[in-house]
Amino acid sequence: MRVRKLEGRRGWAFTLGAAIVKPAAWAVTRYTWIDGEKIPPTGGCIVVANHISHLDPFLVAHFVYDHGRLPRYLAKSSVFRNKALAGFLRSAGQIPVERLTRSAIGAYDAAVEAVHDGECVVVYPEGTLTRDPDLWPMAGKSGAARIALATGCPVIPLGHWGAQELLYPYASKPRLFPRKHIVMKAGDPVPLDDLRAAPLTAETVTAATERIMTALTDIVTELRGETPPAQRFDPRKAGVKPIGNPNKRNKKDAK
Repeated sequence: MRVRKLEGRRGWAFTLGAAIVKPAAWAVTRYTWIDGEKIPPTGGCIVVANHISHLDPFLVAHFVYDHGRLPRYLAKSSVFRNKALAGFLRSAGQIPVERLTRSAIGAYDAAVEAVHDGECVVVYPEGTLTRDPDLWPMAGKSGAARIALATGCPVIPLGHWGAQELLYPYASKPRLFPRKHIVMKAGDPVPLDDLRAAPLTAETVTAATERIMTALTDIVTELRGETPPAQRFDPRKAGVKPIGNPNKRNKKDAK
C-alpha cells in the first residue's frame, strides 16, 4: 500500500487521533487497502461507506487519512454530549447530526459548506449500522445524494468487510484475538452528472441515492465473494427500529 502525503494541516485533534488509532489498529488487525488513490487528493468530495460495526468510523478514518485526506464525519449528536469528547470532535471538524429531527437540516448545510470549502466529508448513507440480517448494505437515506447534487462534488464509494469480526453490531465486547483481517476498497466516482443537470425533485434524489447504494453494494459484493439479496433491507418496511439497538426493548415496549 502506498501512503499518500496528507493534504492540509492536521491540527492537534488529528495528530492525537492518529497517534492513538493507528497503533491500536495495528495491534488487533491486519488490513488490505485497495484503490485508495481514487479518493481525490484535493478539493471537496464525499466518501460513502457501508456500516457494519461501531469501529467503522475509526477504520474508515484510518483509510482516508492514509490516502492523504482529513475525514470530516457526519456524526450522531449523542457523541457530542460529553464535553471533553465534543471539544475533540469539533476541533477535528466533525459535524453533529440530530437524527430523525428537523434539526438534521443544519448538518446538511454544514456538510455542503464543508464540501464547498474543499473538505473530504464521510457519510454513512444507511444512516446507522445495517439492520440487514447478513450485514449487507440496506436501503439508503438521501443525505449523501442531496449533498452531492447541491455541490457537484465527486462521490467515492468505499466498501469494507472484516470489522464485524472484531466488533459485531451492538456486541458488548470486541474479539481482539486472533488479529482480524480488514479489507477496504475505494471505487470510481458514482456517475451523477445527468442527475445534476435534471430538476432537483424527489425522484432525482431517489435515483441518486439508488446509484450510490448500488455502487457501494457492488464493492462489498466483490470483497465478500457472495451474492447480495435481490432487494435491499428496509427497516421501515420490516418494522425495525431506525436508530439504536434494534434488539433492545425500551421501557415503553416492555409494558
